Amino acid sequence: MTATDTFIAFVDVLAEVLDPESELARGGASAEELAGRLYLSRFHLDRVISSVAGEPPRRFRRRILLERAAYRLITTGRSILDVAVEAGFGSHEAFTRAFTKAYGEPPAVWRRRPRTIRIEAPSGVHFHPPGSIRLPARNQVTPMDLLTRMVEHHVWLTGEILNKATRLTDEQLDERIEVNVDDDEQQSLRRLLSRLIGQMGMWNAALADQAYDWSVEQHESLTSMRERLANEGPTYLSHVHDVVAEGRLDDTFVDALCEPAEVFTYGGMIAHVLTFAAHNRTLAVLALDKHGISELGWGDPMKWVATPA
Repeated sequence: MTATDTFIAFVDVLAEVLDPESELARGGASAEELAGRLYLSRFHLDRVISSVAGEPPRRFRRRILLERAAYRLITTGRSILDVAVEAGFGSHEAFTRAFTKAYGEPPAVWRRRPRTIRIEAPSGVHFHPPGSIRLPARNQVTPMDLLTRMVEHHVWLTGEILNKATRLTDEQLDERIEVNVDDDEQQSLRRLLSRLIGQMGMWNAALADQAYDWSVEQHESLTSMRERLANEGPTYLSHVHDVVAEGRLDDTFVDALCEPAEVFTYGGMIAHVLTFAAHNRTLAVLALDKHGISELGWGDPMKWVATPA
């Protein structure tokens, strides 16, 4: 195991200490116990962690606990003494001294006008609310990467909604949905799903100078939708990947099939799809939830974009 591997394992063990329900947290987790969990002597653990993190494990742990204490001060109504005890301090005075040294103000004063909870650290590892530790990202995520991941999430989630919809009856699929952003007064889950796929299909057609067949969206079957998504989803993603990779978001293209013809940028087209699709996806997952299918939650892309591709 390399020094970096040991450091990551140490962070994992420390994260367990932050969990109030864990055995380590209930037992107090001495420095010797932390080292023992990694099958190291305390001396060797101190040497390895100091070389990687730029601070010894005791100071590293104390800083993380102070950051969590700062978070507790601004998000709970707990007393300062309670927060101090949770952070491993034996007295209000000891906690106040350590907190003041780290944040420049006593906890009672800082609580009234809080700033960032992060204490400067050479390793870049900090407490991550509500109860974890986050290592710094190994790879930089650019705005281009984020945009691509959001489109990938859109295509994936559309497929997931479609799969879940197969568990509904035709009556449930066609049940009227009251809130919509289109002129269609008879919005339903079936029409939402067909439109989510059709939205990608119409832009794929525009980029290929081909007409889009709107009639396919008239009471479309789930089988037809799945077949169309298998084609339109990857095709649309391919366009996005190419444009992003080549840095052509500001490039324009002509949709000659519009009456009259219109000029769009690739970036504008992608933003349009994501904006209207987000609304339709939300209506769709809420319609599923109404019928007891709640696995997709709100369809939030937050975790998706934060997970490496």
